[in-house]
Amino acid sequence: MRINQIVVAAVPGDAITGAAFEYRRLLRRVGSSEIYAAHRDRSLEREVHSLRDYAASASGDPGDLLIAHVSIGDVAVSRFLAERSERIVVVYHNITPAKYFRPFDRRLARLLQQGRVHLGDLRDRTPLALAVSEYNAQDLLDAGYRNVRVVPLVVDPTRLASVPSDPATEEWIATRPGPTILFVGQVLPHKRQELLLEAFHVLVTALVPEATLVVAGALRLPAYGQVLRQLRRELGLANVRFTGSISPEELVAYYRGATVFATASDHEGLCIPVLEAMAFDVPVVARAVAALPETIGDAGFLLPPEPDPVLFAEATAMLISSTEARDALTSRGRQRVATKFDPDHARSLFLEALLEVA
Repeated sequence: MRINQIVVAAVPGDAITGAAFEYRRLLRRVGSSEIYAAHRDRSLEREVHSLRDYAASASGDPGDLLIAHVSIGDVAVSRFLAERSERIVVVYHNITPAKYFRPFDRRLARLLQQGRVHLGDLRDRTPLALAVSEYNAQDLLDAGYRNVRVVPLVVDPTRLASVPSDPATEEWIATRPGPTILFVGQVLPHKRQELLLEAFHVLVTALVPEATLVVAGALRLPAYGQVLRQLRRELGLANVRFTGSISPEELVAYYRGATVFATASDHEGLCIPVLEAMAFDVPVVARAVAALPETIGDAGFLLPPEPDPVLFAEATAMLISSTEARDALTSRGRQRVATKFDPDHARSLFLEALLEVA
C-alpha cells in the first residue's frame, strides 16, 4: 500500500508544506510515500513531485491512500482528485474567508471560494477527515463531514532553539531605545496588520513612546502592502519595521529580542508563531477569535474579539510594564508547548487515525 500526499503548492517555510514533510517522514517508516504538488518552488523540485507525474508512478492498488491537504481551491488539484480512484483522507488546515482578499486580489478570493466548493466535493469520498484544531473540526462538521478527528500538526516549537541567532539582527534590536513588539507571519489581510499598526500608534502616542514594532514575514499581496505603508506614513510611525522574508537565524534573533508577541489576526486555523513565541518565553497578546483561544489557552493575554486598538495597546503596555504578568504567562507558555503540542504525541495521533482506514 502506498500513502501519497497532495498539496496545492509546495513552498519553503510554508506550514502546510512543512506538515507534509513531517508526515512523509512518518509514512516512509511503514511504506512508500511521496508528495505531489500542482505548484512547486524551484528549490523543492527534488523533494516534491509534480502532480502531472502522479499517473505514471501510481501502483493501481485499490488499497492506496491519497492524503489531500486542503486550504485553498485549485482547478488542477480538483480535477486530479476527481479522476483518481484511491481513497482520500482530507487534512484540513482551514480556508480563509474570501472577503478579506476581494479588495486586494480578486483572483485569490475566487480560489478561496473554490476551495469551499472543493471541500464539499470531497466530502462523500472521504472515509476520514483530519483537522489540525477543534475550530477546523467544526468547519468540517458544518460542511457535512462525518468521520472527523482532531490531530494537531506535527510541529516542534522548540526546534528553533538550536538555530544560531543572526548577529546583525541582534545588534539592530540592541540599538532600539525601548521594548520590541513582534509579529511573525505572512503579511495578509486576514492577519489584520492594519489593526496592529493602529494599536501601535496608540501605544507610542500615549503609553510607551520608545517602543518598536517588528512585522516579520513575507508580503504576499502588493496592494495590501501599499495600504499598510500608507497607513504607517499617515500615523507617523517611524519605529515600525517590515522585514519581508527572513532567514531562520533572523527569526531566532527577533524572538530572543522581543518583549511581547502581538497578533491582531481575525482568522487562524492554529497559528504556529504563537507557539514559537511561547517556546522563546515571549508573552503573547491576541484577540479571542478563530483557533487562537484553543491554541493559546491560559498561556497568553486573550482580548475580546472586537477589533479595539485602544484595548490592544493597553494590554500590550501592561505586559511591557508588569514583570509579574510576563513571568506568569511565559511559565504557562512553556508548559503548554511541552504538553499540548508535543510532536511525538501528534505523530502518534496521526498514525492511529490512519490505521482506521489503512
